[in-house]
Amino acid sequence: MPMPFLALASAASFLCAAPSHHDGDNVRCRNVPGSMRLYGIDAPEMPGACNPGRRCVRGDPFASRDYLRRLTRGRAVRCETLDVDSYGRRVVNCTADGVNIGCAMIAARQAVPRYGALNCRRG
Repeated sequence: MPMPFLALASAASFLCAAPSHHDGDNVRCRNVPGSMRLYGIDAPEMPGACNPGRRCVRGDPFASRDYLRRLTRGRAVRCETLDVDSYGRRVVNCTADGVNIGCAMIAARQAVPRYGALNCRRG
């Protein structure tokens, strides 16, 4: 069941310790329980993870995950909780040393914009 927005607002922004990634649109932080979904992007699914009838992103899921790992490795990753998805995961917008991770994934063609209005405009 999704958490009420007011409950999320009090703990909305956090530093993500030792980020790890299963695929190109999720993040786990050592200091936060559970897997979190990156806001505004969709990346290729790992083999066997694309459910029948779902419109899954084409591309190399391993390359997408590895690119995300390179974006976060050794950097200060700060996330903001925006919502909770239908699987009960936090939906987060994250930056690595001030660079929006979702925007960087889209720019590198490792993910596509989906499930939100991510603002990737500069300036």
